[in-house]
Amino acid sequence: MDLSEKLEIESRIGGVLKSIYDPEIPVNIYDLGLIYEIDVDDNYVAHITMTLTAPNCPMAEELLEEVRYKVGGTKGVSECDLKLTFSPPWDRSMLSEEAKLELGFL
Repeated sequence: MDLSEKLEIESRIGGVLKSIYDPEIPVNIYDLGLIYEIDVDDNYVAHITMTLTAPNCPMAEELLEEVRYKVGGTKGVSECDLKLTFSPPWDRSMLSEEAKLELGFL
């Protein structure tokens, strides 16, 4: 896979992640800053590192399953390898400008 193909697939994944919303906050997980890394390897496996707004999120498993399902079904992706981390912990500074505006923080 060349660099332009890799970037195109990673951009597609970013678009897919923007269609997934946190169940308790009306903003997508990408703009919330929950996605720490998107990397597609030469076998077209999408490696996603993400966090949650809180470690005890009651909807965590459903949200993670939605990410696995939607990213895994993205054109150019053979499977989704999802890693959940709480380091660094999520905070409001990770919100995109769009999310801050949506939530009234600007």
